[in-house]
Amino acid sequence: MKPSNIIEIESKHTSGLYKKQPFVIVRGEAALLFDMEGNSYLDCTSGHGVANLGHAHPKIAEALAKQSTKLITLFETFPNDQRAMLMSKITSLVPDLERVFFCNSGTEAVEAALKFSRLSTGRSGIIASMRGFHGRTMGALSATWNKHYREAFEPLVPEYSHVPFNNIDRLDGAVTDQTAAVLLEVVQGEGGIYLANPEYLEAARRFCTERGTLLIFDEIQTGFCRTGKMFAFQHYDITPDMICVAKSLAGGVPIGAVLIGPSVQGFSVGLHGSTFGGNPLACAAANAALQVMEDEDLARQAEEKGEYLMDKLNELNTPIIREIRGLGLMIGIELKQKVAPFMKALQDRRILALNAGLSIIRLLPPLVITYEQIDMLVDALSDVLVPGQHENAG
Repeated sequence: MKPSNIIEIESKHTSGLYKKQPFVIVRGEAALLFDMEGNSYLDCTSGHGVANLGHAHPKIAEALAKQSTKLITLFETFPNDQRAMLMSKITSLVPDLERVFFCNSGTEAVEAALKFSRLSTGRSGIIASMRGFHGRTMGALSATWNKHYREAFEPLVPEYSHVPFNNIDRLDGAVTDQTAAVLLEVVQGEGGIYLANPEYLEAARRFCTERGTLLIFDEIQTGFCRTGKMFAFQHYDITPDMICVAKSLAGGVPIGAVLIGPSVQGFSVGLHGSTFGGNPLACAAANAALQVMEDEDLARQAEEKGEYLMDKLNELNTPIIREIRGLGLMIGIELKQKVAPFMKALQDRRILALNAGLSIIRLLPPLVITYEQIDMLVDALSDVLVPGQHENAG
């Protein structure tokens, strides 16, 4: 089948919810994607942060092949060796959070944590941050700030409110005896790569503890070595009551999870569940992925490569850039104008990147990206962002 045939079929049958690109991706290897004609693209999206280990990692493929011949699906009512191994591994990453609920995606993990908050506290109020993004299902969407995602589906779940990120006074005034949970990203990804101030997270922890409110960290994009540590909150001396994870946990296989601390109570059989959550196939992939993260020291790689990339970006001599922000290999380049023409120019140079809003280029490359590939990325950005070199800019 020719690329044009594939594009035609997808155009005919797609839901219309996605903007389709003009080329067909059929293969991936480490930080590269390949189209049907053999062209390679440097992937600085990682599938919105999924491919931390890169594409088609052989250890993930091996684990999937082996497990698929044994047992693919099994509801969590029945204990399983792969699930038990993953439970032990993932809870060991945050010793104070000894329980875990498995699901299939980040938004499902957020939904579960929000339900657990209301169940545990007997309260209904949820506080999230402006610019935050937590998913597209109704509860997670209610916690998401951007009106572009929200307006078509309103009215959303009641008793959700949003306060400015890093504003301690506003958070202090918002958390009351009716607040079930405060839901925060340690680094806002979709919102533009904004980092939480240490004093803000410390205040959030203090307010929640004093007022019987649960603190939830959304580590769906920041988790699993992306920021230079296993989780972004580990850059701070704070532990939340729950952590929502997904994306890169299983090396590209869909999975989500909520890590649950001792302050979260009220569970009983049947109050929540997931048909596919904790299935042996996804758990086998996650066990392999966590082992790869350890064996390849991906947290250190993300830290060192992130510093290298930031240093190179800060050397770019162009007035178009307003600010560069980031932690590890999670970097945002805020421009003084709209990014759309620059994104297209990068794609023409076979560099795939993400936007965050209208004016920010978001870089989320696989953590296995090489230094040579980072130099290629910076050269392309320099070429694209130098005034006058991209005629459609502005």
